[in-house]
Amino acid sequence: MSDDPSATTAAPSPGSTDSTDSTGAATTGRTAPDAFEANRRYLGSVAYRMLGSFTDAEDVLQEAWLRWRAADRDDVADPRAYLTTVVTRLCYDQLGSARARRESYFGEWLPEPSVSYQSGPASPAELAELGESVSLALLAVLEQLTPAERAAFVLHDVFAVGFDEIATSLDRSPDAARQLASRARRRIKDGARRATADPAEHRQAVEAFAAATARGDIEGLLAVLDPEVAWHSDGGGLVTAGARPVFGADKVSRLVAGMVAKWGTPDTVIGFALVNGEPGLVWYQQPGLVGGVVGFTVADGRITSAYTVVNPEKLAHLNPAATRPAV
Repeated sequence: MSDDPSATTAAPSPGSTDSTDSTGAATTGRTAPDAFEANRRYLGSVAYRMLGSFTDAEDVLQEAWLRWRAADRDDVADPRAYLTTVVTRLCYDQLGSARARRESYFGEWLPEPSVSYQSGPASPAELAELGESVSLALLAVLEQLTPAERAAFVLHDVFAVGFDEIATSLDRSPDAARQLASRARRRIKDGARRATADPAEHRQAVEAFAAATARGDIEGLLAVLDPEVAWHSDGGGLVTAGARPVFGADKVSRLVAGMVAKWGTPDTVIGFALVNGEPGLVWYQQPGLVGGVVGFTVADGRITSAYTVVNPEKLAHLNPAATRPAV
């Protein structure tokens, strides 16, 4: 099972005999992809990182596709830049309304997780489409930014979009866009938990956590949890989860052991996966049915924070057969 923004945020097929190549040049027949289709994976990645939700990102791409189909192509010199601007502005509008919805959300709101079982670094071409990995922890911190700060940070720091193009998308000057990104970085640094960039150390801590969790071993959990660890969970009021973060190794270790004792069954399986590009865990309620996803931050060999998503609505893209009606 994998999670690819291009798969979960697909717009309808253009279905037209006229099309353009990836640069927007006119072509005949169906031999070249429409510019929207050629950039769909990239646009879906931008929208997901901007919104933290595959559902909302899909809505944005549907609207962007409609606007692209209605656009006067003769006035579009750079389709990719044009589409980036359209998606950015739609996301900007979505973020404003999303903030109001999230203020009334039951418990803590966490982003929808991206899950992949692929290993190895992304190729340059993949990075151009998918951008740098944005961890679940970082997506959660991005919620603290203003829509403009988030847009500037995501476009520049994740997708390497220039400030001139960002300025156009946000209707600001290039200097203002640069200041927005700089301010976003400072706020992210202030709000982020301690973390290491060493993937091997990160995976080792996650493996130790998983082994101790499977045994219900509180001492083993205490050994891998930072003394000031923070445990975040999102059940959305649909599944039992803490309404507020839990802090401290002793409280978190007992919380985890208690959850395993209460809800663990013979069908329960905990598997490893890349959660938003970093080693994490996927909990299966039964074979093939994801019941929860956990992303981690790790520093000095210990887990400093965990982000647990068990809200079934936020796992729908991982359980399409079980949660979506056939069309």
